[in-house]
Amino acid sequence: MTERLRDLDESALLARIFPVYAATARDAREVPVGPGDDAAVVAAPGRSVVATTDGMVRGRDWRDDWSSGHDVGVKVAAQNVADVAAMGARPTALLVSLVADPAVTVEWAVDLARGIAQVAGAAGAGVVGGDLSSAPEGVLVVTVTALGDLAGRAPVLRSGARPGDVVAVCGTLGRSGGGLALYLAGERPADPAAHITARTASAASLMAAHRAPRPPWEAGPVAADAGATALVDVSDGLVTDLGRVARASGVAIELDGSVLRARFADGPLTDCLGPDEALRQVLAGGEEHSLVGCFPAGTDLAALPGEPWYVIGTVEAVGATGPLVRVDGQVPDVRGWDHFAPS
Repeated sequence: MTERLRDLDESALLARIFPVYAATARDAREVPVGPGDDAAVVAAPGRSVVATTDGMVRGRDWRDDWSSGHDVGVKVAAQNVADVAAMGARPTALLVSLVADPAVTVEWAVDLARGIAQVAGAAGAGVVGGDLSSAPEGVLVVTVTALGDLAGRAPVLRSGARPGDVVAVCGTLGRSGGGLALYLAGERPADPAAHITARTASAASLMAAHRAPRPPWEAGPVAADAGATALVDVSDGLVTDLGRVARASGVAIELDGSVLRARFADGPLTDCLGPDEALRQVLAGGEEHSLVGCFPAGTDLAALPGEPWYVIGTVEAVGATGPLVRVDGQVPDVRGWDHFAPS
């Protein structure tokens, strides 16, 4: 018989979940008090704490017919860790809240914890606590709060970009949005036992990127140390998120379409969606959580450790049309994700 959350009390469910998170436990000097008390205690050696929170709602942010509990855990943890990295900080701890219909299976909840723990362990951020609550029929909401340490650095804000800076990306663009487009078109990953073509392999890679993105969170502190003037993670689409940088900084941003096509749109995106839709996903596809930074001209990005940074444009003085993002001199006719006015 399938075991449901309603078959356990809260203590029994936590007894299933806590061992999963135990593998993420940090040094006692970093987390003097972990889960199990009224609140955790997390050290702040840099004297500043970066804090962010982001959640996912079943039927809005994922669908059970293509995302497992593990996928949801990876995605909700990754998007929070990416926000910490976009401030130039190192993630130190995660708090997890689960609001669930009691009919949800225990295995799904444990699988969710495994996904969160996978990202937390890789990012060096222990899961230190959270909350459990029941919900009406069909409702399932997962929220993660992430804490980070700047290690004495100043935070890298959206408002610091200056004319003359270069704009660079660490990570991928458009792949998560491309995967979502394939899912919404009715595609599903091919059966592993079936003959795998280049096209089905490309589709599988895009769908995997949508279900469980892997942001380059290590690159946030690296960029900060290299003098990044602004940082943002690609949550809602490249043009949308860079537009926030442009408005906050009072600048214009010019992107190079040829670089975006050659570096990001060509390959799996074009194989599966064609060149026009591939470029649209690069510009507007969300939930990628790659980092986009502005750096002073002359910064040796090739010398930075870790994942590579690719220059995709420049920061320019704002003109008569105000702060905006252009591609090859034109304002692109794309719109990224907005929770209350979806594209």
